[in-house]
Amino acid sequence: MINGYRMSSEEPPNLRHFEDLEIGQTFESGSHTVTKEEIIEFAEQYDPQPFHVDENAAQKSAFEGLIASGWHTAAICMRMFVDGFLDNVASAGGRGVDELRWHTPVRPGDVLSLHVEIIEKRSSEGVPGLGHVHAQLSGFNQDDEQVISWVLLGMIEQQKSA
Repeated sequence: MINGYRMSSEEPPNLRHFEDLEIGQTFESGSHTVTKEEIIEFAEQYDPQPFHVDENAAQKSAFEGLIASGWHTAAICMRMFVDGFLDNVASAGGRGVDELRWHTPVRPGDVLSLHVEIIEKRSSEGVPGLGHVHAQLSGFNQDDEQVISWVLLGMIEQQKSA
């Protein structure tokens, strides 16, 4: 409970809290095969630049082919992060991201995976029962090329006292 607000109605067993996470701890989170159809669908709705939505225009671009929007790549990685990490953590949300970078274009058929490393943690000075955890998220393709990275500024509930 944070400031009288219950973050979840029922905690699953083995839920990790702020105290359970250590600086330097790493986690691997899932995989996702990117399809041409999802690249175009996402881009048509959120980032309709020609190299994301039009194969002919993309071929003539500096990318020499269709690529996923960086925001699509971030969304895919965020989903892997939630499924492979946050679902087992007493998350209280996030405060933002730092250092977002797109390193290598993501193309149809790429298989993405996510590496997570805890890089900083501290108790919240303003909210009792809450900790701030910074995690370096790095997405890779099937050739182990880094495609995206950012520092997630997360908030994790501290263990409730008995």
